[in-house]
Parts: sequence; structure tokens; C-alpha cells
Amino acid sequence: MPSFRYQSLTAQGRLRDGMVTAADRVAAVRLLSERGETPTAVVLVATDNAALAPTTPAATTTPGEAGAAGTLLAALPRLRLSRRSRPAISRAEMASLIRQLATALEAGLPIMQALRTMRRQSAGRSMSAILDHFIERVEAGTPLYQAAEEYGHPFDNLLVGMLRAADASGNMTDVLHQLADLLERSLDLRREVLGATLYPLIVATLVLASAVIFITVLIPRLIAPLAGEMVMPLPTRILMGIADLLSAYWYYLLLGAAAGWVSWRMWVRVPSNRLRVDTLKLRWPVLGRLLRDVAVARFTRTLGTLVAAGIPILDALRITRDTLGNAAMMHSIDEVQTKVTAGAALAEPLERSGLFPPLLVQVVNLGERSGRLEQMLMHAAGAFDRQVSSSIKLFTRALPPVLILIMAVLGAFVLSAILLPLLELQSVVQ
Repeated sequence: MPSFRYQSLTAQGRLRDGMVTAADRVAAVRLLSERGETPTAVVLVATDNAALAPTTPAATTTPGEAGAAGTLLAALPRLRLSRRSRPAISRAEMASLIRQLATALEAGLPIMQALRTMRRQSAGRSMSAILDHFIERVEAGTPLYQAAEEYGHPFDNLLVGMLRAADASGNMTDVLHQLADLLERSLDLRREVLGATLYPLIVATLVLASAVIFITVLIPRLIAPLAGEMVMPLPTRILMGIADLLSAYWYYLLLGAAAGWVSWRMWVRVPSNRLRVDTLKLRWPVLGRLLRDVAVARFTRTLGTLVAAGIPILDALRITRDTLGNAAMMHSIDEVQTKVTAGAALAEPLERSGLFPPLLVQVVNLGERSGRLEQMLMHAAGAFDRQVSSSIKLFTRALPPVLILIMAVLGAFVLSAILLPLLELQSVVQ
């Protein structure tokens, strides 16, 4: 019968490390759970018990030895993660990979056969490399989540955590389908935001390009012949000054813009500065509401999916934190984690942060009281998705008039700079 080396947490929170004999990994996890332990790693060691040192299922190491073993085991994934040359796949390809694996397992295929079948049908070097890695590691007895963690990017904390929950729950098919649904909805949301901002960005780029062409090419040719004939009006002098500046020092301006952009990026990388900038973003009239609604929708759906998969609430919060994309809201989740660790309910620190809508706070409060937190979160996620769609529509309706107003002001300024000297010259001639 196979033997497995495991690491687990006891009911008192102490780390335990030892060997257990079971028919398969699911049976080993079930055996540890029946003993009141929470397994954090269960790895196949050998199938021949005689080849192993005599170790009983209850054999454990001392806390110091367990800490050393845990440090050594934890170092292995980091060594593998340092290999930056491994190919990566897009988020859409990742969702397709997870969905295919879930479908194959749902059809009754063993995991090795499912991976090999997917490998034969895979297209592209990156997908083949990932599947080859999984086949190699799973065949050696490594759990699927650990193989993903060893591979590194693009398997982030969310993917590894969900794969770990799928492995520990014994219901891998359903959890993988939930993960695929989450990834696909995240992609849909990103496409909605991109589609909403693409047209305004194109219009803004065209406005800027038109302004540069007018100022640097057309204005000097129209106004320069009149410069010696009369005193130019103020708008004309301003426009000609800008034209002379751009014509004479354009390379310095480009270098200054590049240096400013690099300096800005370095400044924003400082955590305290990033926190200030992201807090300011949430206060913008229309865009701030859109950013908050997108983050809340992603937070609610991800947290509900993780909790439904059986991941403890603190681990789910830690994983969900990294998906928010806003430092202010990530800082709030850090404070929520601290409060929940101290024994507080989840709804209370969410309400105190002031960044999450009252509906989410009420849903979390009701979910905790009724013991149906994951169902309540998933229902609320649908409502927040609809709110995001509404915010996107508001943003797309509000931005074009703003761009038109900017174009009108810019056009009026340029037109006045051209017409005023012509009108003044006409009055002088008459």
C-alpha cells in the first residue's frame, strides 16, 4: 500500500510532520481529517512499505524538526519559481485549460490520462510545456496544486489556492468548474472595461495628434507672415510661443516626458505613494465609481468561489486581496484579516473600511449569521456584475461629452488665434 509524507496543523495550531499509509491521497487526507488534523501537504513517497524506514501513521517529528522540514519543503517551490524562462499562457488559455481538465475528469478519466489526452490535443509551445510539466510531476506523485506552484507564472495564488482546495476536498471536478467560471467571468469583465474605454482613448489620441499638427505645422505658416505687420493678440502670441517651443526643443520635451514617466513609475512603486494614488482614484467622480464597482464585483465572486471550495476564510481573504488591483482596497483587506484573526466577524471590519458598499456588508453579515456565506456571496456577485455593467454604461456616456467639450475649447482657442490677427489686419487696411 502506498505511503505518504504529510504536513498538517493540529487543532491547537501546531505543525506536525510524519508518514501515513493509505490506498491513495484522498484516503490519506480523509484519515488525517478524521484524526482532527488539517493537512497542508500530502506527497507520495513510495508504494513499497518495506523500502521505507519503519514509521507509523501517527509518527511525528518535534516542533523544531517539523519547522526545519517545512522550511526545506517550502524552499523547493521557490527554487523552481526562479526559472523565468518557462513559457506562460494568457488568462483566456488558462480558463480553457482548467475547463478542459474539469470536463475530462467529469467524464471519468483518471488525472494522468486526462493530462495526456490534453497534451496530445494541445496547440502551441506554451500549453505543451505546461502540460508536460504537470504530467512529469503528477506521475512522480506530486499533487496538482504543488506542480502548479512549482511552475510559477502564470499560476498565481488564486489558481494554486483553488487547485489546493480541489485536491483536499476530494471533489476536484466541481471546484475546477468553479475556477473556470471565475476566470471566464473575470475575462468578460476585463473585456467590458476595455471595450468601454477603447473608443474614448482613440478619440483622445486623435484630438491630441490634431492639436500638435495645428500648432507645429499650420499655425506658423498662417500667422508668421503677419508677425511683422502688427502686434499680435494674446491668443496668437500664446499659440506661436507653443509652436516655437515645440519646434526648437521637441527632443528635450520628449526626453523630459520619458524621464517624468520613469520617475512617476518609480515614485508609484513606493507602497505609501501607491496607497495615496489609489485612494485618490476612488474619489474621482465617474471613473472612481467604476473602479470601485469592478474591484467589489471581483472581490465578491472570488471570495464566494474560494469559500465554496472549502478554503478557510483567512486564506480566502489573503488570496482575494491580490486580485483587487487597488492598493487602498488591498490595505483595507489587510485590516479585515487582522480583525478576523482576532475573532471579529467579517462584516464589521468591511463596514469600517468605508470602501465596500453597504449591500456587500449586509450580505456578508447575513451569510455569517445563517451559515450560508458562500451562497450569499455568489448571489451578491451577480448583483455587483450588473452594477458594473451599469457603471460602464454611465462611464461611456459621460466621457464622450467631456472629450467633445475639450475639443470645442481647443478648437475655439486655435480659431481665435488665427482669426483675431486677420480681423485686426483687415481693420487696419480699411
